[in-house]
Amino acid sequence: MDALDARLLVTMRAHPRIGLTELARLLGVARGTVQARLDKLTARGVIEDFGPTVSPAHSGYPILAFVWLQIAQGRLEEAVAALRAVPQILEVHGTSGQHDLLCRVVAKSTDHLQAVIAHVLTSPAIHRTDTTIALSSQIPFRIEPLLETTTGQP
Repeated sequence: MDALDARLLVTMRAHPRIGLTELARLLGVARGTVQARLDKLTARGVIEDFGPTVSPAHSGYPILAFVWLQIAQGRLEEAVAALRAVPQILEVHGTSGQHDLLCRVVAKSTDHLQAVIAHVLTSPAIHRTDTTIALSSQIPFRIEPLLETTTGQP
């Protein structure tokens, strides 16, 4: 990824509904260049999607929790399959250290969160959970500072 790719991505993040012609104008390149770069970045998996970012909190799920899981030895696939079936689990990451998986979970209330966790624990592949509720978001997901290191900016 070069500086133009990074500028392209930063500009698209700043203006998610921008058209290709306007994007090309802002970057000072031809529309065809923008299209070719987007195609290349998409094919390489740098751009994962073009969908809207949906706020779970504004969609009726104001509780955000991070749930650490310890799973039964050799039962990772079974645990992941059980977690995949729970719609309130937005992400699951394999981790090193004391816990095996980290889940990003949303809920309608703390009672609902407790019910989601209780449901997760019905899987024999999952031994234990450790839950932390997020009280606020100090730095929401961002990629721009990382991309700007490619553009030569701070």
